[in-house]
Amino acid sequence: MADFFFDTSAIVKRHVNEAGSAWVKSLVRAKAGHTLYFARITAVEVTSAITRRQHKGDISPASAAAILGHFRRHLNQRYRVIELTAALFDNAMLLARKHRLRAYDAVQLAVALEVNRLQQIAGLGPVTLVSSDQALNDAAIAEGFTIDDPRQHP
Repeated sequence: MADFFFDTSAIVKRHVNEAGSAWVKSLVRAKAGHTLYFARITAVEVTSAITRRQHKGDISPASAAAILGHFRRHLNQRYRVIELTAALFDNAMLLARKHRLRAYDAVQLAVALEVNRLQQIAGLGPVTLVSSDQALNDAAIAEGFTIDDPRQHP
């Protein structure tokens, strides 16, 4: 069992078939026994990503509704959702500037770093950031974070 922090690019792969989807699905299965974290903002980003794919015609309205329903059911049952705080936003602003990250990537990294810090304080193992976003991954590595890119697991 391990601890993983998923950004939106990774958790979408749980619901839409892309490179790395099978690997992500293997991690998030309840039987795998992993602890899965993500930032509250990820729920908005997943909803947006699925809705945009529907409007582009990549997935049908029925499929989009089914995906979003499935995601909502798992939201608080399967994942540990981290609420955003003023301190996390302050850190995200610093990270955005330091690494020239997009806004939500900076928030994702700030939350992932905080989860990892709390795990370390509790004497638990490190958290692995799961992301397919290269800029986020590069910034996370620069911050000393362990990352895993689903695209490396076709």
